[in-house]
Amino acid sequence: MKFSMFRTPLFLFFFLLLNLTSSTEDDFTFNGFNSANLSLDGMASVKSNGLLQITNNTHMKGHAFHPIPLHFKSPNGKINSFSTTFVFAIIPEVSYLGGNGIAFAISKTTDLSSALASQYLGLFNTSNDGNSTNHIFAVELDTIQNPELRDINDNHVGIDINSLISNKSDTAGYFEDGTGVFKNLSLISSQPMQVWIDFDGENMQLNVTLSPIKMPKPSRPLLSSAIDLSSLMLDSMYAGFSSSTGAFHTNHFLLGWSFKMNGVAKPLDYSKLPPLPVAKTKGKSSELLAITLPVALTSFLLVMFAAILLIVKMRKQYAELLEDWELEYGPHRFSYKDLFRATKGFREKELLGAGGFGRVYKGVLPSTKLEVAVKKVSHESRQGMKEFVAEIVSIGQLRHRNLVQLLGYCRRKGELLLVYDFMPNGSLDKFLYNQVEPTLKWAQRFHIIKGVASSLLYLHEDYDKVVIHRDIKASNVLLDREFNGRLGDFGLARLYDHGTDPQTTHVVGTTGYLAPELSRTGRATTATDVFAFGTFLLEVVCGRRPVEPNKQGEELILIGWVLAKWQRGQLIETRDARFGDEYCDYEVELVLKLGLLCSNPMAEGRPSMRQIVQFLEGELPMPELPARYLSFCTLSASQIERFDSYVKSSSSLVASFFFTLGR
Repeated sequence: MKFSMFRTPLFLFFFLLLNLTSSTEDDFTFNGFNSANLSLDGMASVKSNGLLQITNNTHMKGHAFHPIPLHFKSPNGKINSFSTTFVFAIIPEVSYLGGNGIAFAISKTTDLSSALASQYLGLFNTSNDGNSTNHIFAVELDTIQNPELRDINDNHVGIDINSLISNKSDTAGYFEDGTGVFKNLSLISSQPMQVWIDFDGENMQLNVTLSPIKMPKPSRPLLSSAIDLSSLMLDSMYAGFSSSTGAFHTNHFLLGWSFKMNGVAKPLDYSKLPPLPVAKTKGKSSELLAITLPVALTSFLLVMFAAILLIVKMRKQYAELLEDWELEYGPHRFSYKDLFRATKGFREKELLGAGGFGRVYKGVLPSTKLEVAVKKVSHESRQGMKEFVAEIVSIGQLRHRNLVQLLGYCRRKGELLLVYDFMPNGSLDKFLYNQVEPTLKWAQRFHIIKGVASSLLYLHEDYDKVVIHRDIKASNVLLDREFNGRLGDFGLARLYDHGTDPQTTHVVGTTGYLAPELSRTGRATTATDVFAFGTFLLEVVCGRRPVEPNKQGEELILIGWVLAKWQRGQLIETRDARFGDEYCDYEVELVLKLGLLCSNPMAEGRPSMRQIVQFLEGELPMPELPARYLSFCTLSASQIERFDSYVKSSSSLVASFFFTLGR
């Protein structure tokens, strides 16, 4: 009896000791995820074959975390080392357009419900990106270039600390053992790849390595960085994966995952990893093939003649122009047949809008079910068509979260069809002027303004060519599902090399947005875009069009009206009263003053888009408005009338007028 009494406590002691030891190892390996205990949310799910899908072909986010918190700090407060490896694959719906990407993340919580689905890889939102209270470490596999996040390209790996502005990043690829030659990898190739992440807590050294699946781990890591995680890591945190699709439908998959604290993660067993989804093959036994083949051949011969007649008829219906020089544009060329079916024959019910540049229809591509907007543009003149199409396709290479993506084009007879990503909330102007639509709050308007500014900075300075939009206005800013502003309608845009002089000679654009020098030189520049952006700023804050009738039946000029209010100390009164009392006085005044600064009649007095973004982000103090504005507000009625006539007709008088005024 005495022996059993002593044996029981001793057994419990060793049992507790054993459990304590195993729980501190934090070691797990998943070759497929059928038996994995994971915390899933959003679009994340485990398929029947064990494949973990983080996002599918929707504009959503997904998360998959190990449900038990891991101990990243030892009892003495020292940061523990950790090692992890996983196999992933990114399969986009459109082969050359990825949707944001995927990230391995260590977070203080598994609740990331406040993160945006359209950007930030499902980890952050616009208000908390960069906050030290996030306590999120991530390694991003990013497939979109976002200049505002200082991304190096649209195919990179980055190390993130509480923000998607990476501490260090490099183009996706690996260094070949033996030769040391760098080999590029396309993250959106639809092929599985393996990542190793190793953190040395003793030396605060992080290594990230990438390679194709089944290749031995390269000895030289892609990223190697000394990084102090002392302030970020808490005693207990969660490890897992996060992703968002953004504007382009994309599937993000995980095939296997291994993790170990204070050691090296166990290698994955490639033979046990689940297969990626592929098109089903029609595999048949030889016996069945022997039976069906003669029947199929007979049927083929019987219908061949009828098929030829049908093809001839369909070719006439779907006939399109394709010349040798267009073959170089490859995947950007859509067939007219697909666009005809996508828009249900371009029927009126699918019409989204019409303007001077063409009619726009909603469509759903039959092969991918991707929602698109198809613009039909008349272009009867064959002269210059090659140059025009080449320019449109070049613009299709632009990649920025605040641009409406041009997916491709089709040319048929006298029509040019442009295919864009579909924006479900339509254009911004209907939310500013259409009383049927709900009024946008100030926070939404300010977010849209910063997004459009970021896209223009990309066009003017961060793309490999300078892109002049030439038609910036509220009706050309489209809103996605989450009301992010996306600059669209590049029908008037022009490209030229950095450091060269644009030779545009036609004055194009919209009355009220045209810079005064355009009527004199006919030359569109980044400064003329800035002028139009200034009018756009006033338009969004005030909820007024650049030129509109007032109560007395006269035309109210927005720039002049805001200037007059500013001189009287009533600048804040110009705001759109419909967005209510939930606004920041400083932000509203900042945007109004910035709008006036951008609308400077003298081109050299306007800020660059980089300075504008810095003003909006609070990185630079807003300068005082120049003295010529003070002088303008004390002009006589006849002099103001001359200014108003400029705004309506873009006369060159005001350029010399203000030049004299500022002397």
